[in-house]
Amino acid sequence: MGTFTLRSRHDHCIHLRSVLIRTRSMGLTRPGQPLHGLPDDFAVGLEDVAALPDDDEAGHDLPPEVMEVLCAHLPQLEQEHSRESRLTVELLIDTGRRPVEICKLAWDCLQRDGDGKTVLVYDNYKSHRYGRRLPIPEATAGLICEQQERVRARYPDTPLNRLKLLPTTYRCVDGTRSISVAWVSGKHRIWVDSLPDIHVIAKVEVEGQLAAKSLPFDKTKIFPYAYRHTYAQHHADAGVPVDVLQQLMDHDQLATTQQYYRVGQERRREAVERVTQMQFDRHGNRVWRQAKALLDTEHLRRAVGEVAVLYGVCSEPSNVAANVQDCPVRFRCVGCGHFRTHVSYLPDLEAYLADLLRNRERLLATVDADYWAKTEALPSDEEIRRVRCLIRRVKGSVDELSDEGRAEIDQATALVRRARNSVVHLGLPRIRQPLPDIRPNRTA
Repeated sequence: MGTFTLRSRHDHCIHLRSVLIRTRSMGLTRPGQPLHGLPDDFAVGLEDVAALPDDDEAGHDLPPEVMEVLCAHLPQLEQEHSRESRLTVELLIDTGRRPVEICKLAWDCLQRDGDGKTVLVYDNYKSHRYGRRLPIPEATAGLICEQQERVRARYPDTPLNRLKLLPTTYRCVDGTRSISVAWVSGKHRIWVDSLPDIHVIAKVEVEGQLAAKSLPFDKTKIFPYAYRHTYAQHHADAGVPVDVLQQLMDHDQLATTQQYYRVGQERRREAVERVTQMQFDRHGNRVWRQAKALLDTEHLRRAVGEVAVLYGVCSEPSNVAANVQDCPVRFRCVGCGHFRTHVSYLPDLEAYLADLLRNRERLLATVDADYWAKTEALPSDEEIRRVRCLIRRVKGSVDELSDEGRAEIDQATALVRRARNSVVHLGLPRIRQPLPDIRPNRTA
């Protein structure tokens, strides 16, 4: 006899408990009734029901390296199982809905709002809210349209209002019954287990010190509901406001949504601490110090006495107080003792160097300008040398790391830069950035 999963045990216990309660409430245990003689102590209490982890608990999202491998192997899922199994997984990834909400989608689940943007219409069975609307990318809408055409061609005589988007072929000849969550979970597990090992960077203790190692990811953590956590965490990390994300996730409580922001904040702190361990002063000398739990808020920037500039951070008091609007050296940061930079600013340093060289060539070619004006505007050789030195020292410090260390730095850098650029200001009023696509690199 096989073993039960935790979910199956929980569901069976809940069902048995409800049956016993209902039979007693109907009087079926009285004399002359079918269950007469059933002892009163034959019951299932709540303490007998296996507890399940909170489905809405944050921190269960899948790392980017894992998602990249899964998306690359989606064609394999279709080849080995079916088009419906691949489409179900793609919709889970793209929309962040619960598996039951995707499995039971109606054929006509795709609509357009007043602006002509595509929305997914689904039912939130967990909270008994029906006809919910979710904005989705056009690429996802295209997948749904293709599936609608296939289903309609397969069941031409069934009324559209009875068709399912993902109909089952088991004991159903008219397309009115949808695939089950168990069927999706089974196909998904077989597919995931067949994939090669997926390596991610993890911290392990080596001789009493934490070190970055490339380790195989635990495939048991890759299950259909994990895509919902990944969707939520991806949007939280991208700076989507908490009230907007609550609506996207259709959470009852704001506290549930806020969990993802707390996880994101902890990860940003770890990333900031990691990159600021590779910090340099204006001369390119390594500055060894612990980061001060920097966050991307104006209040905390002032609290720690630093403010972000174009390619580093500034601790000059008057400039910090004025939010980078009162630089006494007119933004010649590489000549100021209050300037620091680290590895996450490397692309900005390289862009600044290219801008300096480009401006120098343009000014030298200009003849219709007074000497003093040209001299004042011309980037100095010392500034160019300093920037080149910083770039060389930052790159050199990264090259000294192991492969795992470089991968960890790359991850931390990407997270810090994404957090730094998450809010887009276009004057007043503030304009929110578009909702991020969880699969921006999709090719099919």
